[in-house]
Amino acid sequence: MTGPKSKKSWQYRALNELNPDLDYLSLGLDDLVKDGVPVVAGTADLKYSNGLQLFERQHPDRFVQFGISEQHMVSAAAGMATCGLMPFVATFASFLGLLCCEQIRMDLGYTKLPVRLVGHHTGISLGFYGTSHHATEDISTTRAIAGLTVISPSDGRQLRAALRASAHWPEPIYFRIGRGRDPQVYGDDVEFTIGKGIEHSRGTDVTFMACGALVHPALEAARRLTDEGYSVGVVDMATIKPLDAELVAAVAERSAVIITAEEHNILGGLGSAVAEVLAERSAGARLVRHGLRDEYSLIGPPTHLYRHYGLDADGLVSIARQQL
Repeated sequence: MTGPKSKKSWQYRALNELNPDLDYLSLGLDDLVKDGVPVVAGTADLKYSNGLQLFERQHPDRFVQFGISEQHMVSAAAGMATCGLMPFVATFASFLGLLCCEQIRMDLGYTKLPVRLVGHHTGISLGFYGTSHHATEDISTTRAIAGLTVISPSDGRQLRAALRASAHWPEPIYFRIGRGRDPQVYGDDVEFTIGKGIEHSRGTDVTFMACGALVHPALEAARRLTDEGYSVGVVDMATIKPLDAELVAAVAERSAVIITAEEHNILGGLGSAVAEVLAERSAGARLVRHGLRDEYSLIGPPTHLYRHYGLDADGLVSIARQQL
């Protein structure tokens, strides 16, 4: 089976209608190439799932198709980095953050090589594909690897900005991204600084601290709760490691409740990272970690799963009301 050959093909149009953010990974890499960064890109037989077919078409000499050999891809990327290149390698997050954990630890973390890992279709966004394809532990594994930065953009535009920001970052990075159909949060002019959270609003009653796919529903939940008379803040904690500890502490000083929201197990993820900061600083805010509660997801359409687990605006509003 062949994939779509050009933007004029009906297959490509169908893909982009469903996944309008698919191009942003390739667009971000093309930005870096134009800036003189020695980018090479690779994927494990998933160039149409992550949009890298666009980069391959623009820069065929900078693209490697590794086939279904994810661990080999990570180790090969490390080898490329020793030759002065900056490799970006992408596959499903469930494979990259779990199957490739040993290669990431020994070949990238230990050596501090500037390889960029792109784990796409995070959380339970692969729905019907089942537990083997759900990535609900990858934040836990990657943030525990010394020397590895972990970034979870909320939409394609923020991903593109984060890719640009990574150009001179000296250590390996794990980018945790969605499935290409994330609701728009930012405009084309969005800026990104690694290690800094983004405050959308400040609140004294409750503050949502979200990452990735949960930022958009957090903003919607905050709007609805504000209309009800509550003081609600929203923080996009796109960089999970290094976490913006100063912002966490500042929010804890002014907000009675912090609700972390993530498409991930609450153990080891963003909620745990925030809890560590609050504990070390003896901060006073009450913390509620929202996500999958140490369980494997059911199998079903992603939208149904988000609703079932409260990983949407309705779910966040309900959690907040229980605390207020």
